[in-house]
Order: sequence, then structure tokens, then C-alpha cells
Amino acid sequence: MIPGSPAFRQVPAWQSALAGAITDPAELLAAVGLGTEWLPAAQAAARLFPLRVPRGFAARMHHGDPHDPLLRQVLPLAEECLVVDGFGDDPVGDLSAMAAPGVLHKYRGRILLTVTGACAVHCRYCFRRHFPYTDANPAADHWSRALDYILRDDSITEIILSGGDPLSLSDRRLADLARRLEGIAHLRRLRVHTRLPIVLPERVTDELLGWLGATRLKTVMVVHANHANEIDASVGDALARLKRAGVALLNQSVLLRGVNDEADALIALSEKLFQAGVLPYYLHLLDKVRGAAHFGVNESEAAHLMAELNARLPGYLAPRLVREEPGAPGKVPVT
Repeated sequence: MIPGSPAFRQVPAWQSALAGAITDPAELLAAVGLGTEWLPAAQAAARLFPLRVPRGFAARMHHGDPHDPLLRQVLPLAEECLVVDGFGDDPVGDLSAMAAPGVLHKYRGRILLTVTGACAVHCRYCFRRHFPYTDANPAADHWSRALDYILRDDSITEIILSGGDPLSLSDRRLADLARRLEGIAHLRRLRVHTRLPIVLPERVTDELLGWLGATRLKTVMVVHANHANEIDASVGDALARLKRAGVALLNQSVLLRGVNDEADALIALSEKLFQAGVLPYYLHLLDKVRGAAHFGVNESEAAHLMAELNARLPGYLAPRLVREEPGAPGKVPVT
């Protein structure tokens, strides 16, 4: 007899990179050349919301600079441990809008599925940093309750995949979900909200492009970059591949104190996005989630920044400044 040999499944490079992300504050500080004086606060804040940073994203940070705009988005700080009035666990009313586990029906004509709680990077301002993903899991019954809800409401024409980050799931699972969604006749568009092409560009694989290109649904990908330094050559290549596959590319940013709260930074971001084939879409005021108050920029300052952007950029490069209000029929413009 010839002994059988076990078959090993080759793990995609992006999954290996995802699994190898930095999760220890001491390792992150060492990687960016900062001293141990930052460590006690980082460890305390990371106990409230764990650290996760892909190594490739950390490599884009300026060595030895505690104010680097990429580092500031991911480094746990002592301010996260403060209790600030008006900042809570459900700042945008997700829980009251949940029609079925993981099915958020806030706006007419479209619903959002929180398909996973996993993400490649834990942004410290994340508005879902306290979201109960275990209880709100639409995949627990193989999507059945979510799909039944969509099927019963023929006013729904667009599905938004969110999380966590939907591209944390395998292409096999995402392709299966896309096939089941495209079987619902009244659906027209599939929108994917993701940060992975920015922080982990290896995620843009042939398999991803294959199922995105195969669906009859018009595909839109809304990526999330806050600063021009996030978009290096590898990110530009990943976005170009998505563009060539026929995916409409938009970007949404969050206005963050110490990251992009200057007109020059926002203009550089819009220019870099457009060079990569992405249109600026929304610039969000900070959602008031517990632990993120130190990122806040007030509304009047934000409006002043937008006035400067509108004066210096063509209209198609100026994102819309908005905030999200629980119960509102859509994003609320800030003027």
C-alpha cells in the first residue's frame, strides 16, 4: 500500500498577513521607534479595545514620530480611558435599527449587513468598538434570516456589506453570499465598505476580483483612508486592479484631531485618492463613541475646513461633510 499523504490547503498571503498583525503595544512602539514611556497608557487602553495593526501599515509610519498621522489612528492612548459626557457605546443608533441579527435597516431602499466582527486594523476612533457582534451575527444561520428579510421587502435595492470588515471573510464565503443575494430579483447593487485594500492591499486577489466581476449586481466599494500617507504604491496597485475589474470606488474619511484636521492634509488626500482612481465621498464628523473624544473636531472648525477645500479643489474632489444622527433618514450635511 502507498500511504496516504495529508493535503495541505495553501493559506492566501493576505490571511497570513492578517494573522501576523501586531497586537502587542510594546511591539508596535518598538516597530515605530518610540520609547517605553508610552507603554503603560497603551497597555491600559488596549485592555479596553485590543490593538491590531498590519505590519505593512505600520511600515508606512514615520520612525520616531509620536504624532505620525497613521500611528495616531491606531496607538492606544490614555485619553481612551476617560469618561466624557455625550460619548457612548452606540453613537449612531445601530442597535435600534437592527431588524434581524446583523441586519441594520436605517435608510429607505438599502440595508447594511454586519457580516463579521473581524477587522484587519483596530482604529481607535471606531464607532463600532463596543458593538455586540456575537449577538448580531447574520451568518449564524447561514444568512437565512437576513436573506428572508431582504426577500420580503421589495423596496430594498442595495445591500451594504460592513462589519468589522467584510473582506476579513474568505472569498469562498463572500462569493456564496453574493450568489444568494443576486438571486433576489429586486436587488440592484452590492456595496462593500472596507478598509482592507488600504491597510492590507494583499487582500485584492484574483479570487476577490473574480466573484466581484461575476455578479449581476452593480458593485461599489467604499474604502476608508484618512491621510494621503496611507496610499503607497502597493495600495495604488490594489485599487487599480479593482477599478479595472469594473468596481466603482469611493472613499469615506473621518475628520480626526491630530490626523487630518488641516486643509492641506485633506487636499493631499483627495488628490492622492483621485490619482488612484477613487472619488472622495464623505468626510464624517467623529461619531461620539466612548473612548474616542480626543479625536473630535467641532462643527464650526469642520465647516471652515470644508470652505477652504471647496475654494481650492474642483467640486468632484471635495467630499461632502456629514454627520450621522440616530433616526435621521440619511447622512446629515454639515454646512
